[in-house]
Amino acid sequence: MNDELEDDDAVPTASVAAMPAYARARDPVDLLVKVKAAGMRLDHYLQIFFHELSRSELQKAILGGHVTVNGKPSKASYKVRNDDELRVQLPEPIHDVIVPENIPLDVLYEDEVLAVINKPPNMVVHPARGNWTSTLVNALAFRFQNQLSTANGNYRLGIVHRLDRDTSGAILIAKDDRAHSKLSMQFEKRTVFKEYVALVVGELDRDSDYVEASLKQHPQEREKQAVAAADDPEAKHACSYYEVLERFRGYTLVKVQPRTGRTHQIRVHLAHVGCPVLADKLYGRTAQFRKVDIVPGIPRDGDDLVYLNRQALHAYRLRFKHPVTETMLEIEAPLPADMRSALEALREFRPLRR
Repeated sequence: MNDELEDDDAVPTASVAAMPAYARARDPVDLLVKVKAAGMRLDHYLQIFFHELSRSELQKAILGGHVTVNGKPSKASYKVRNDDELRVQLPEPIHDVIVPENIPLDVLYEDEVLAVINKPPNMVVHPARGNWTSTLVNALAFRFQNQLSTANGNYRLGIVHRLDRDTSGAILIAKDDRAHSKLSMQFEKRTVFKEYVALVVGELDRDSDYVEASLKQHPQEREKQAVAAADDPEAKHACSYYEVLERFRGYTLVKVQPRTGRTHQIRVHLAHVGCPVLADKLYGRTAQFRKVDIVPGIPRDGDDLVYLNRQALHAYRLRFKHPVTETMLEIEAPLPADMRSALEALREFRPLRR
């Protein structure tokens, strides 16, 4: 159900490519009713998990057979019981075709069949409920017009893999369906080299190491992922390598190479080892990084200089095989201004004591 996947999971194409965009179903979500929720109406219960949808939308989904209870269709008025097994598979919302928007793009590389874009922070990759405009796809539709692959439908023109809204950096775009298929296969086979740069809160013990911890959807907060036991049937194996680039008092600059592509993988793994990504509102301690956080003595109602308003995570490097020439391409995306500003502040105010 996550519209944005960090760590570049390839957008699946094989089972849905032949279907029109408006007819495709989102990934199914399985829910197990606990005793404290017993007695709630089905539509009321679902609204806890799908809070972005109105009750009438959920009722229509139930009526349309997109929700089953213990494998059978149900009614919105059904009172859920302890241990009921629910499966929710909502259809993609019907919406107008993509509107091209003249949004400037930082094109790092381009040829006849692909492009690599340096995605800015605070930009959703593709349109979805609540974000029909100002997405990367809207910008791509204007910049490349009809030169984008349609393998994932009109809502995901050219999109081979995804980044979180607040994760900046290199993202690969396909201009035709054949190139798209070959690039997607590289992601599926994990032959694409991906390197991120992150600023984290805390000081990592080792200069280099790896985090191997399986992940699954958080049991209470569905927008989050959580570390799970390896033998948990819902868990997916995940592994991330890291190397420290620079150390500060209380903070670390690190590069991370995810060897798998799970939702929020880097953010969860770094939080798991006690060093969450700086200004990560989901997995960290605060949603901002300000001067008052690192300079002693500044009154909190005084100097309110804000360095970061989003997680300090940047997709720095992509290395992959060109789908036509089969030569290796390596593309780097320079750090954005907000992360450079945060780094300069740490170098000034939090250098390691000699």
